[in-house]
Amino acid sequence: MRRSTILAAATVSAAVALVAFPAAVGSRTPSRAPAVEEAAFQAVILDATSGASTLSVDPPDPAYRSAGGDAAQGPYAIGGPPVAAATRPPLAQPQPAPQIAYKPARAVLHGIATFYDNGTTAMRLPRGTVIRVCGPAGCLERVVSDYGPFGPGRIIDLYRPDFFRICGCGWWAGTVWVTVYVY
Repeated sequence: MRRSTILAAATVSAAVALVAFPAAVGSRTPSRAPAVEEAAFQAVILDATSGASTLSVDPPDPAYRSAGGDAAQGPYAIGGPPVAAATRPPLAQPQPAPQIAYKPARAVLHGIATFYDNGTTAMRLPRGTVIRVCGPAGCLERVVSDYGPFGPGRIIDLYRPDFFRICGCGWWAGTVWVTVYVY
């Protein structure tokens, strides 16, 4: 028993020493990398492919030189007379016509649409399904946000303004034949 007590005390002492003195164990806090001194940059001469001319790379320019070029050579001087850019004849291209292209639908449904004032689009599809509803007066893109409808032959319940936008009918109408594209 005496031996196990001494072993336990030594283990606890070692654990306390590791927590209390982490520097003695070898851990330290990270330090920032030192900045590169400007004296480390030197002029380098590179040989060109033919070996006849050389290119000199200077250290970084001071602010007064990099703002507008070298005063002795003028702004952006390369060392030769300016060369006129080759001009291309203008090409006659037709203007693209505005158009809409839909990706192929996963399913196409035909049936009766009704309206209700709940503010949602109800269909017997999972919520979040993107659909395009087309009627006699146009098409709308909507996201299914409710489950329904609960009547024979009806495939979709639309919010009242959406219903009359695709219906193109009077206020007395309650149903319209639609095509629903499921994406």
